[in-house]
Amino acid sequence: MQSYKYQSGFGSYFSSEDPRCPDALPKGQNSPQKCAYGLYAEQLSGTAFTAPRHDNCLTWFYRIRPSVVHSPFTRFEKTKHLARHYDEQFPNPNQLRWKPFDMPTVGKVDFVEGLHTVAGAGDPKSRHGIAIHVFLCNASMENRAFYNSDGDFLIVPQHGVLDITTEFGKMSVKPNEICVIQQGMRFSVNVTGPTRGYILEVFDNHFKLPDLGPIGANGLANKRDFLTPVAWFEDKEVARYEIVSKYQNALFVATQKHSPFDVVAWHGNFVPYKYDLANFMVINSDPSIFTVLTCPSLKPGTAIADFVIFPPRWSVQEHTFRPPYYHRNCMSEFMGLIYGTYEAKEGGFQAGGGSLHSMMTPHGPDKQCFEGASNAVLAPQRVADGTQAFMFESSLSMAVTKWGEETCQKLDAKYYECWQGLEKHFKM
Repeated sequence: MQSYKYQSGFGSYFSSEDPRCPDALPKGQNSPQKCAYGLYAEQLSGTAFTAPRHDNCLTWFYRIRPSVVHSPFTRFEKTKHLARHYDEQFPNPNQLRWKPFDMPTVGKVDFVEGLHTVAGAGDPKSRHGIAIHVFLCNASMENRAFYNSDGDFLIVPQHGVLDITTEFGKMSVKPNEICVIQQGMRFSVNVTGPTRGYILEVFDNHFKLPDLGPIGANGLANKRDFLTPVAWFEDKEVARYEIVSKYQNALFVATQKHSPFDVVAWHGNFVPYKYDLANFMVINSDPSIFTVLTCPSLKPGTAIADFVIFPPRWSVQEHTFRPPYYHRNCMSEFMGLIYGTYEAKEGGFQAGGGSLHSMMTPHGPDKQCFEGASNAVLAPQRVADGTQAFMFESSLSMAVTKWGEETCQKLDAKYYECWQGLEKHFKM
């Protein structure tokens, strides 16, 4: 079994070099006249050069060949369901729920070929917006790497383990873990069979840890629990290696004759990272208190996107209806289930599926949940053991794609029925 090594910390400045090439990192400078081992120096910028120091993100690579060595990009036609824009369908304000998305059973489909856009808003050309995708694959990426010019990918595996090779090193991401591959970072995904998961893509900014406010100095997701891979390289020459780029919501491919994972050493704070959701410190309150990562907008307190989880926890409120309450929201809410049974809808909401409650569309517990919670003895109770649900929440009004509404054939036309049995309890 392959072993993985990581450095810990969120937003930290790291240095790493493959132990096969000691002293590959230059000392006291970034771009020597001649790098050790005959390497090339190359910078990857995650922010503008003039961004304030506390926001500035970059990494210096020391690699066998610079990444500019490739053929011209041409269109990549093998991915059929990645949406170019989000206005192909007439708007639909209804509560939407999807049954589990089908994983491929015929032929070989890798991570890139298995990308399917469910919903989105905005436009990467203006660097404003989000997209929600699912990945449905059954094969590893062979002599193929991918990078996203448009924004950051927050990847949530639901079925199957992702063995991810990046320019920074290797990491393994299993269900109940997440990873973030930031803009421009090249990576390749290996799998061992049918694999499924969700992706939240943001165009505006990078993900950050939410402010803690009155919670104090500790809680929610702690910096020390975020892991970044250590340097690892391969000096691999092949007849054809494909580099697939997502650019302005379209895919392009260039070829080269060597592996892009030839970074011998690197230093910087613009890095990929993973996080185990089991490490989240839960504090019960509104769903916002379950935020793991946020991509803030220019409006204070309002996110382009939040990644929120509903993990196992104690419910102890007195004189309180404990499940999520009925509400209409100025945010859009896409929910997914990694495993288990979500407490507010124990019937039709299934692992590997999803739901979308759009702006100001009412939603809340179904009848069974409401009646049970309204009459339950309010003793301390464990909630969501054996369950991990999550939410991609956004201040943007998302549109559903044709694949999400029609082609996938997973939309549950009877979803609305779970609220129809709610009874009138009014008494004078």
